[in-house]
Amino acid sequence: MSDAPRVAVVIVSFEARETLLAALSSLRARASLPIETVVVDNFSSDGSADAVRAAHPEALVIANAENVGFARACNQGWRASRASHVLFLNPDAELTPGAVDALARLLEDRPEVGAAGPRTRSADGAIQVSTGPDLTPLAERRQRRLVLGVARREVAALAEAERIHARDHEPDWVSGACLFVRRTALEAVCGFDERFFLYEEDADLCRRLRGAGWGVVFTPAAEVRHQLGHSMTKAPRRARLEYHRSHLLYYRKHNGPVAQAALRLLLAVRGLGGWLRGRFSGDAAARADGATLVRLALSP
Repeated sequence: MSDAPRVAVVIVSFEARETLLAALSSLRARASLPIETVVVDNFSSDGSADAVRAAHPEALVIANAENVGFARACNQGWRASRASHVLFLNPDAELTPGAVDALARLLEDRPEVGAAGPRTRSADGAIQVSTGPDLTPLAERRQRRLVLGVARREVAALAEAERIHARDHEPDWVSGACLFVRRTALEAVCGFDERFFLYEEDADLCRRLRGAGWGVVFTPAAEVRHQLGHSMTKAPRRARLEYHRSHLLYYRKHNGPVAQAALRLLLAVRGLGGWLRGRFSGDAAARADGATLVRLALSP
């Protein structure tokens, strides 16, 4: 039983063959405890599934016949595994040495904790914002200011982000780019809500875990390097639409009617503005995106 997997690593991939292969190689090299690996490919056209089977025959590959979205694919992955802990890892996220071990120790030492997330940095070492408060209009305004400040490399924002991510604490959510979850906690809340196609499924999961009595913890004892925004580069228009759709779903689930109405109004105004800009500039794609956003804002 000593070689039984202690951690199941679930990687959901879409059109990310090279980064996926690199992530798998890095994972095997840097995880000292027994792991099992599950790759769920969301109908990539770049040969990802076959490449993983050839280069990493130890991995279980689930090749979907369509893109079922991130949340549903994550559920496919962890339900096909057997370890007591599950690490959800983006294909563009690279673990540093000892990260898996540190996350596993945290959950084993603290049985009340259901999920944990590591400190996240860019490839150049710059801090990323990977924790935050529950999504509300005011909280999101503050969070957006911090995220944009970090992206612009503003000194004050970088210092604040470093301070936030320098100590163990219990935020409302930790990022799904590298999310370590206890299997019994996943089972208690039935995993991810599959209505989230892309984005905010991590904040929703953490909120439901906390509602079920589990702790959510951030720790700088583990660290990951993440190529932020990789999902957007493959299908940017679809990704933007799914972000707004997920945003509305989160507000319907967790926020009151006033906050929901405010978000709908904001999206409708943005959509109308985009439609008008496309109309007067002759940009058919911008016009179509604006109209789609207006329809989404007005949908039930």
